[in-house]
Amino acid sequence: MPKAIRYAVFPVAGKGTRFLPATKASPKEMLPVVDKPLIQYAVEEALAAGAKNLVFITGRHKRAIEDHFDSDFELEELLREKHKTELLDMVCSLVPPDVSCIYLRQGAPLGLGHAVLCARAVVGDHPFFVHLADDLIDAQTPCLEQMRQLHEETGGSVIGVQPVPQDQTDQYGIVDGDPESEGVWRLRGMVEKPAPAKAPSNLAVVGRYILEPQIFDYLENIGRGAGGEIQLTDGIAALLGERPVRALHFEGRRFDCGSKLGYLQATVHFGLKHPELGQEFADYLRSDAETR
Repeated sequence: MPKAIRYAVFPVAGKGTRFLPATKASPKEMLPVVDKPLIQYAVEEALAAGAKNLVFITGRHKRAIEDHFDSDFELEELLREKHKTELLDMVCSLVPPDVSCIYLRQGAPLGLGHAVLCARAVVGDHPFFVHLADDLIDAQTPCLEQMRQLHEETGGSVIGVQPVPQDQTDQYGIVDGDPESEGVWRLRGMVEKPAPAKAPSNLAVVGRYILEPQIFDYLENIGRGAGGEIQLTDGIAALLGERPVRALHFEGRRFDCGSKLGYLQATVHFGLKHPELGQEFADYLRSDAETR
């Protein structure tokens, strides 16, 4: 039976240049969708799938992420004095007491594969989640939990995928595999950003992975790939020769919050679902549309 997955790796060292100037001094992962930053959505999803060790691969100007999940005694005392119990409970429960937050610095911008490799000293020989906070997924069963269930049944590594238009394959890592069951493929290859005419499928990798620890050996030895970076896709493609890797077409709606349009779409979607503001926001959108 596969080991339980207790580690989640969050690569958060990127500059977020597409959101400048908002991200000049604040991490893109701290951009709020309604009233929670992207990184908190990511952490909540990992916790729901059983993670107990949260490993953040950070860079310069990322201290706000650490501060967000740290205790703020002055704020807590202020809320306590003002009897704002619900807000106090919310602030104190961002990370459960039995969960550890670990922060590692990625010294050079050498790509996603290198960021994952930075976690080796902490993760060791355990399977682990990789969660890219840019990809916000709204699902009844959290995406990582869907993947964990498949991993528990089959072992091996699991990659979250979704179909994309054929003319967009050059924007994603694309998988090549054989159908194994509904929504599941046993992979035989992966290609980073192939031209549409050369893409082996239209199944694109999104920011969710369950990886076995053998991936670290490949990431150490594959060298730099596309863009002069150590590509996680290349490491997984090499891992395929040793260990089974499956792709799961997860259930849920994905928002690419690495783009401004995707971020705005996510804000509207989660705003409409908000328990306090949803109806009022929907009324506003209708009235605004009528006046345009």
